[in-house]
Amino acid sequence: MSREKYLTLNKASGPNSSAKAEPFVRVIALIATLGGLLFGYDTGVISGALLFMGGELHLTPFTTGLVTSSLLFGAAFGALLSGHCAAAIGRRRIILVLAIIFAIGALGTSLAPDVEWMIIFRVILGVAVGGASATVPVYIAEIAPANKRGQFVTLQELMIVSGQMLAFMSNAGFNAAWGGDTTWRWMLAVATVPAVLLWFGMLFMPDTPRWYAMKGRLAEARKVLERTRAKQDVEWELTEIEETLSEEQEKQKPRLRELRKPWLFRLFWIGMGIAMIQQLTGVNTIMYYAPTMLKSVGMDDSASLFATIANGVISVLMTFVGIWLLGKIGRRTMTMIGQFGCTACLVFIGTVSYLMPESINGQPDILRSYMVLLGMLLFLSFQQGALSPVTWLLLSEIFPTRLRGIFMGGAVFALWISNFLIALMFPVLLASVGLAGTFFIFAVIGILGAIFVVTCVPETRDRSLEQIEHYLHEWLSPNEAEQVTLSQPVKRTS
Repeated sequence: MSREKYLTLNKASGPNSSAKAEPFVRVIALIATLGGLLFGYDTGVISGALLFMGGELHLTPFTTGLVTSSLLFGAAFGALLSGHCAAAIGRRRIILVLAIIFAIGALGTSLAPDVEWMIIFRVILGVAVGGASATVPVYIAEIAPANKRGQFVTLQELMIVSGQMLAFMSNAGFNAAWGGDTTWRWMLAVATVPAVLLWFGMLFMPDTPRWYAMKGRLAEARKVLERTRAKQDVEWELTEIEETLSEEQEKQKPRLRELRKPWLFRLFWIGMGIAMIQQLTGVNTIMYYAPTMLKSVGMDDSASLFATIANGVISVLMTFVGIWLLGKIGRRTMTMIGQFGCTACLVFIGTVSYLMPESINGQPDILRSYMVLLGMLLFLSFQQGALSPVTWLLLSEIFPTRLRGIFMGGAVFALWISNFLIALMFPVLLASVGLAGTFFIFAVIGILGAIFVVTCVPETRDRSLEQIEHYLHEWLSPNEAEQVTLSQPVKRTS
């Protein structure tokens, strides 16, 4: 009998529960995901600001890539640092610190006198973005009830794309009303407002019951569970958390040296792979450089900014679709749909850019411009409707409770380093091999990512976090007497 089957046999509890989410859980998720809104706004706003800051800051193709990617470099280390600190000081305190860093970074970039200071403050802002990306999904996954975890964790992705859409609308609005050349600094400064709201809101939120239990503070863990769970689930979940933590070695302080255990080493690499494939599709070249790309295929500044709003709207709408799908199909299936769809769209954009002429009778080929835009929108439908939501959900689920902060930080570090390298190199690739060549390169990477998804991504739907830990331990431990399959579903008890 699989070890995970010893857990959650009561059909009224955990993943099998039919209880509705408590209102307090919704409040916590809404406030915590302001970190996702800031994540989205700060990564999206640069797409429009780049069109106007170039003259004042004397940007070249390389420094353009550096300004964009410096945030991502900071994000990689913000994720790593927050992951190491989360187990020690708690998820809530990490988010409070990140809110302050968000505000400092937003104000600093809006006041930067030259490209050097812009890069410094973009790195600082990146520390907050990376920290939020590693901490907020874990915070929500540990707060949310098991039967609603998928929907609540993917609220983070909804807030990210909503923040990006707001950034695109803000860019177009400032440009239309006052001209981007004089207002690009205001585009960057607006992010201070949600940073203050995040800090103030988190002052009144609790930490997670799993963190309290890990620190031996069981009375506080019970108190949080009583406010966030149906009555019949409180005792069961507290018992499950205690039992799973007691199985781990004498509650030692989490250390990366535990990667010497083969199953944890394999799990860590799978987590990094899941994080990296989300970025290696090239999604953020579209989110960061969409106006630049659309200008390169014939649109003017205003048209490219307004067209980019369509990217934001599609991202938000498809994230709602993704949240709905997570309640209907498995994580593994959804990852495959997203990866295969994104790769096909990359091939489409590359083919259109290669086969259609850049100009007709000396004028830019508008049809080519709109075909590229169509390819972007189709790509974002698969990315934001499937791949991105399930990526953040899987990362928040697959790591063991005691090591979740450290492993999540390492995986998200890999995500942001991938993002950094792509954002840094994209302007250079665009200038050297053109739009078609760039997207064909991403398509080849996408095919390799699809192979990884088919061979390595597990199914975690309908399992509590503790069940997932037992399931993955069995699957990744070659010496276990009984092996489980990669996509083995959990049968609901009756």
